[in-house]
Amino acid sequence: MSCLPPFQNALLLTQALTHRSYVNEQSELTENNERLEFLGDAILAFLVGELLYQKYPAMNEAELTRLRSNLVKEEQLAQLGLEIGLGELMRLGKGAIKDRGRSNPTLLADTFEAIIGAYYLDSGLNAVKNYLHGLFIPVASHLVSQQSESSSFIDAKNLFQQWALANFASNPEYAIIDVTGPPHAREFTAEVRVNNLLYGTGKGKRKQDATKAAAEDALKRCQWQ
Repeated sequence: MSCLPPFQNALLLTQALTHRSYVNEQSELTENNERLEFLGDAILAFLVGELLYQKYPAMNEAELTRLRSNLVKEEQLAQLGLEIGLGELMRLGKGAIKDRGRSNPTLLADTFEAIIGAYYLDSGLNAVKNYLHGLFIPVASHLVSQQSESSSFIDAKNLFQQWALANFASNPEYAIIDVTGPPHAREFTAEVRVNNLLYGTGKGKRKQDATKAAAEDALKRCQWQ
């Protein structure tokens, strides 16, 4: 499990954890975490962008922008907030707690941004950069791996569809023709046909992997690869 960054100024950390609903119920308090959230949002956009720019030199602007958007979207920040313990640490009003605020994605993501803004004021940009690298690099690597698998799957089937339409004005038809192995370790065999003529077969641990392999086999036979 990841941890909160190491603050030197405990008051900044406390402010970052303080939601408006908590301040509204405490007459002696005036500062909530919203300004820190604003600052953290800007710092996250910059540092995550820099991280991706350096880590993925082959990616173009559109790919980098899409990946950064996935990394800093509310759901992802909320998940990171849970991982560093914000669900229990957030200072919320009684109403917010009653409304399940400790698991609310918006509150978790906002508080995570506030923590980043506060840590920047506390320890500077390099400290925040090092902290974010530890959190975001594994997530970025996982997302890129998923995108690569998805792109390969889409490209093979799209390319063979283009070939089939150009040559026969017909779409390829995929079918699972065999399933082997125990329930926890299935292997699927797929085939792809055009106008009922067999063009390729493939195997995989999932149906989509098998149909992708069949498309790749068909492309090889058609000398597209």
